[in-house]
Amino acid sequence: MQGQPAHPDQRSGRAGRPGRHPVRVRGHPQPAGGRVTMVDDVAGWGAIPARAGEFRLRPVRLPADLELLAGWMNDPEIAAFWELAGPPAVTERHVRAQLDGDGRSLPCLGLLDGTPMSYWEVYRADLDPLARHYPARPHDTGVHLLLGPVGSRGRGLGAVLLAALAERILRQRPRCERVVAEPDVRNLRSVRAFERAGFRAAGELDLPDKRAALMVRARLPHPA
Repeated sequence: MQGQPAHPDQRSGRAGRPGRHPVRVRGHPQPAGGRVTMVDDVAGWGAIPARAGEFRLRPVRLPADLELLAGWMNDPEIAAFWELAGPPAVTERHVRAQLDGDGRSLPCLGLLDGTPMSYWEVYRADLDPLARHYPARPHDTGVHLLLGPVGSRGRGLGAVLLAALAERILRQRPRCERVVAEPDVRNLRSVRAFERAGFRAAGELDLPDKRAALMVRARLPHPA
């Protein structure tokens, strides 16, 4: 399952905006400088319980993780939507732009029972160029993902991990009311996974690089 298409130079966010020209959201003051408060200490979130096992996110380490990530990006099924196939330097540029950026996006490996098996980008959607294309709210948090090993795909694992991570994001980030995603509408496997994870389809967006399904997982109201 994959969630993010397009070349990073054209992409509506993350590596296409490596720490420059911040997007300003109406009614949402932006810091004058320094790093944006994005997703807090993701590494400190620890284990995230999921039906599939013990899941956790770990920020990507370069160059240690590059060979693994580049191998995944060259899988044809993944390359069809991420468009990062090619030599490892292509993947490195995409990831390093986030690591060296202003903190609004964090690239992570997803570990299941200690084994790296997925790649995630957790980002401040309200500070991303994506916010120009939908009614963003302050602290909206976005996610992109791919499942690396072929054996991890097509058996519902993406939905299980998405649901677990969305719950953790909403718990760890009390000012965040919604987790959002914008998979390519052609990526039906991805869209279905978001739906099974509790996201609702909130419309379609014409982004510079794709037509996307806007998927939203809102914080559930507390019972009276």
